[in-house]
Amino acid sequence: MRISALRGAPVVWLAMGIAMAQQPARTNVVGAVQAIDPANGQITLHTDDGKTVKIVPHTGAKFLRLPPGEKSMANATPITANEIGPGDRVLARGELSDDKTSMAASTLVVMTKADIAKKQQADQAEWRKRGVGGLVTAVDAKSGEVTINTRTAEGLKPLTIVADAKTVVSRYAPDSVKFADAKPGTLAAIKPGDQVRALGAKSEDGTRYEAEELVSGSFRNVAATVTMIDVAANSMKVMDLTTKKPLLVHVNADSTLRKLPEMVAKMIAMRAAGGAGAQGTTGAAPGGQGATSTQTSAPAGGPGGPGGPGGMRGGRGGDMQQMLERMPAIKLEDLKPGDAIIVSSTEGADPGQVTAITLVAGVEAILSAAPGGSQRARMLGSWNLDMEMGGGMQ
Repeated sequence: MRISALRGAPVVWLAMGIAMAQQPARTNVVGAVQAIDPANGQITLHTDDGKTVKIVPHTGAKFLRLPPGEKSMANATPITANEIGPGDRVLARGELSDDKTSMAASTLVVMTKADIAKKQQADQAEWRKRGVGGLVTAVDAKSGEVTINTRTAEGLKPLTIVADAKTVVSRYAPDSVKFADAKPGTLAAIKPGDQVRALGAKSEDGTRYEAEELVSGSFRNVAATVTMIDVAANSMKVMDLTTKKPLLVHVNADSTLRKLPEMVAKMIAMRAAGGAGAQGTTGAAPGGQGATSTQTSAPAGGPGGPGGPGGMRGGRGGDMQQMLERMPAIKLEDLKPGDAIIVSSTEGADPGQVTAITLVAGVEAILSAAPGGSQRARMLGSWNLDMEMGGGMQ
């Protein structure tokens, strides 16, 4: 099932809203279940616009379960209020209070957390199987063509992605962390240096790719050292090793924080150095000559997604994102001043701060093995971001 079905959930809600619009004085709220009070059946909903609404079902209210991706209410099945749990997605229809903090609901349509997780896994598997991605080298919006460099067993090769009127085009939002936050986009918004990921079918000669879905984004990968940790504010101050300027890095619940074990860092360092000895580099200060931060695109595959630029595939140790997922998770408080990190983020409105999609510590050996210039830029370009294909019912 295509990922657009999941990401198109708001369209389903809209269609349902239109269908129910014959009942004036009623409205819809959509969000994730925060808590349930079994004593009175009250549901606390965190809505998609950031509000908290208490849902109080009417006596005789309808409870319906709709599988993610379904676009017809004919496929919804009746459930009971007891089957709703925290993390489920709910569309509630009813009368909203004047202060908009509570709703007396006559209908609740539920997409369960378990169903969403299964759909996400299926979507991610499809992107891993059929998706392609790479760094954009040229865009011809009029002809609907985007050319990327994609990694093959023979090395980087150009691939022309073809989008038509049926292609679902979206763009990773600035300052966002989740792919689910991607907005409808156009080919005209894509520029060389961006990252593109597409789902579709490749031509027999392997030079063209007919896209069913295409997502793009501008990303920033930064090599830095930690200068201060503010756990309470979920942020840290770091020194960008290229600009020699401070940078404020925010993390949130969707940020991925990992630390590379020493041996893993050494292995990656050897590859970054083209196989030349990276031994003895562990623990070396990363701020030496040519230390680099690069505004580059990151592979737009979901977890385990193939084809990211510089992704370690084809005999080079597997996909970088898969590798990172197996590394130990850390918390902000596990870091300390002086630690070397690589931060991946979307390009934001303020160049002085970013929100981390991926933050990787334990990278001293890697940064020392790629001392600067194009070598460091290529190395940073290989760090996958968590552009989760199929992630989240946002």
